[in-house]
Amino acid sequence: MTKKIVLIGAGSAMFIQGLVADLILAPDLGPWELGLVDIDPQALATAEGLSRRMVQAKEADVVIQASTDRRDILAGADAVVTTIGVGGRRAWEADVFIPRKYGVFQPVGDSVMPGGVSRAMRMIPALVDIAQDVKALCPDAWFFNYSNPMTANCWAMRKAAEVPVVGLCHGTFQVERQLAQFVEAPPAEVTSLFAGLNHLTFIFDLRWRGRDAWPLVRARLAEERGQPFDRESVDSLFPERGVLEGGAFRAADNPFCWSLFETYGAYPAVNDRHVVEFFPQRLPGGRYYGKTLGVDAFSFEDTIARGDQIYADMEAQAVGEKPLDERVFERAVGEHEQLLDILRSIEGDERRVFAANLPNEGAIPNLPGDAILELPAVATAGGLRPLQIRDFPDPLAVIVTCKLAAARLTVEAALSGDRRLFVEALLADGAVTDTHIAQKLAAELLAAHRPHLPNFFPPE
Repeated sequence: MTKKIVLIGAGSAMFIQGLVADLILAPDLGPWELGLVDIDPQALATAEGLSRRMVQAKEADVVIQASTDRRDILAGADAVVTTIGVGGRRAWEADVFIPRKYGVFQPVGDSVMPGGVSRAMRMIPALVDIAQDVKALCPDAWFFNYSNPMTANCWAMRKAAEVPVVGLCHGTFQVERQLAQFVEAPPAEVTSLFAGLNHLTFIFDLRWRGRDAWPLVRARLAEERGQPFDRESVDSLFPERGVLEGGAFRAADNPFCWSLFETYGAYPAVNDRHVVEFFPQRLPGGRYYGKTLGVDAFSFEDTIARGDQIYADMEAQAVGEKPLDERVFERAVGEHEQLLDILRSIEGDERRVFAANLPNEGAIPNLPGDAILELPAVATAGGLRPLQIRDFPDPLAVIVTCKLAAARLTVEAALSGDRRLFVEALLADGAVTDTHIAQKLAAELLAAHRPHLPNFFPPE
């Protein structure tokens, strides 16, 4: 039976190619009907043109529909995926460049700090509208969100539209694989337990073939730093491991995360580029090991330029100005963000474990029950169900709880269009501590994004 998947935000430069490739490489789950939605006609035409070329190249059993109005496409959907970015990369630039004028430097600016809070103000109203249409037109569809800020977006959709949206991100899965590489272990043999917020998820239990792998991680870390370690003890724990060798994942590339690991015994996903934004007080003025965040450390301008180039390449392929890049098909089934793996596990009730952003609802007792957390969840025929984690360390829970306070204020400000709550969310985040500066920053961000802020500037 044909299954229908709808992608809202089809102009996403990073997502569309991977999703279409995965659909083509997953004939066991198909045949597919792919619905593409984007409010930008040019972006939609690019996504549709590229998708059709990919399907034709592989003669895949995928039927494509496209519309700028999601209500034309949503009915009958089995799965809905949101990847929208309200205002696109130009709005994203404003989220980062305006705070720089006030001494706030961000390498990403899509989850927390002023950029992330500002992004939520325009993302949440749009996503709530989408969630309400999903509820009305395809209430039985599996509903997944990839749009950032993940925590605030999913929290707001569940609160305002009462839909069971699931937030997905490949980051924790990626870091688990990187830690496996760090100790030269086959990734398929490594498992973990983790909890936290999207882009600040603490892997606190790491195992290789069921055995505690942290001693091996600490030994590898010591070796990289030229420090002594007890090799015999490590080799006795992992006799198959042998002599430690360097992996592709180096501690030197993420010094801040490794400093947290040494303090708390847990490694935070997804590495320094994202994690530093949750600790602005520790990196005042963006100072990061002799560099400046977002400038010469994880350059934001380079990220934007790469996104623009990827989209330009997509556009050229879509209209036939460039040949189709066949490398997009060189991927494992379900690799892209694990979406197809999750759908496969749901359909077959395989009960595989994935990282998902879901309401806590008691799964982790020392964190707020109503909060959206990134945690391990089992994909069953009844949907994604969080694992119970009774041993999440209290010191880590303190960090997560503090960041949840800012996320909660962010949701309330975006839903209500309350400027005072927007200022309070900026202050609770911690990157800005002066109320007067927070007020000026909020006013400038709101003015810059006025066309995308219906809750703050209701149409007359």
